[in-house]
Amino acid sequence: MNLEYKYLLQGNFHPTSRVWVYQCNRLFSMGEALEIEEMLNDFAAQWQSHGVPVKGAAHLFFGQFIILMADETATGVSGCSTDSSVRLIKDIEQRFTVNMFDRTTLAFVVKDKVQLLPLSQLQYAFDNQFINSDTLYFNNLVQTKEELENNWIVPVHKSWLAKKISTEKTAS
Repeated sequence: MNLEYKYLLQGNFHPTSRVWVYQCNRLFSMGEALEIEEMLNDFAAQWQSHGVPVKGAAHLFFGQFIILMADETATGVSGCSTDSSVRLIKDIEQRFTVNMFDRTTLAFVVKDKVQLLPLSQLQYAFDNQFINSDTLYFNNLVQTKEELENNWIVPVHKSWLAKKISTEKTAS
């Protein structure tokens, strides 16, 4: 799996540009992905805050993650403009019968594919070697372009998940 995505991000966006990551509960089909890309491009081109265009971008990465980015050095993003982005994601949910707002499902790169795991099964997956401390994790909590570039796909031991996993072997 090619995890190179940084070159797809607009170079003219400030490192502090705000980022929102939405993870789908399944991989989109090629046809769905093409349709979503068109929706995202249309949204980014028309995104406004109080009638002023937002310097924004929208991407579909790895067929499963929607990334919205707004460079607030150009125009601040208001509550209304954030609401319009949430409406877009909800429209995608309805149109393609998917869930984009489940923050309790985690995404990892396992055997060269994006694999989803409920947070409640994290310790079990670690204990049974489904994942380990070097497994790559999609940290969807990133909030800026700089964080997206440097901290989105990280080994488990470099993420907040490290504190959630007990590495002690329990006696059987």
